[in-house]
Amino acid sequence: MPEPAYPEAWTPDSPNRVILDDNLAAIEKLPDGAFTLIYLDPPFNTGRSQARQGTTSVRSATGAITGFKGQLYDRIKGDLMSYDDTFEDYWGFLEPRIVEAWRLLAADGTLYLHLDYREAHYAKVLLDALFGRECFLNEIIWAYDYGAKSKNRWPTKHDTILVYVKDPKKYWFDSETVDREPYMAPGLVTPEKVARGKLPTDVWWHTIVSPTGREKTGYPTQKPEGILRRIVQASSREGDWVLDFFAGSGTTGVVAAALGRRFVLVDRSPEAVGVIRARLDSAGVPFA
Repeated sequence: MPEPAYPEAWTPDSPNRVILDDNLAAIEKLPDGAFTLIYLDPPFNTGRSQARQGTTSVRSATGAITGFKGQLYDRIKGDLMSYDDTFEDYWGFLEPRIVEAWRLLAADGTLYLHLDYREAHYAKVLLDALFGRECFLNEIIWAYDYGAKSKNRWPTKHDTILVYVKDPKKYWFDSETVDREPYMAPGLVTPEKVARGKLPTDVWWHTIVSPTGREKTGYPTQKPEGILRRIVQASSREGDWVLDFFAGSGTTGVVAAALGRRFVLVDRSPEAVGVIRARLDSAGVPFA
């Protein structure tokens, strides 16, 4: 396979791009501030062998690993790693990629980090320190009801999407373009409001990708187009660049193209990239 090309700058005429590569190696070659929207749906199991070492909290004035917010980040990171050693392995994988995401976001850009219940609360604390609490915009709960249900605890039927902005005074958010939901009590609002629907809250009810539905690609962690459509509609404009470097089945690219956005998708799995390319080809979406 030829060496992937990484353009020095993004222009309206640049092609959409699908990159088969380790995502950290790929995104380190991308230019600063190029993307209005970054959506990430990282795996819990990184699929890599990890060297395990004991850690202690970093409490010096400068710190051995300094985040964007200085010692507070070091202290929180050390405390959480001491509390949960399993989390250390996961964040050791994810942290440098989040640092790169911050660099790649435009001044008006937004990061959506999609996690499950096991990691979301850890990531929230660390992202507060990395981006700054003032850059936290929302915690979105994607709720669904499908598949087996536990009988010895409350069934787990939701994901968490943490939303952070590069600059809390400049970020782009357009609620007018977002797909609306029906009112639960339509008799309490005007007919005009019923016809238009209501703006979604931070709790999104949306089914998973149906095993027999038209969207299904066979990719095990595929996310529904409806979830990505809402994200892309709200936090980017036509012509803006969207990045997903845990691209999986390529839903982000399919939705971005349908809404007139440009995209870069990265995945290290040849199988995933094969699914992405076939899916984009089927949708008639051009890419390099």
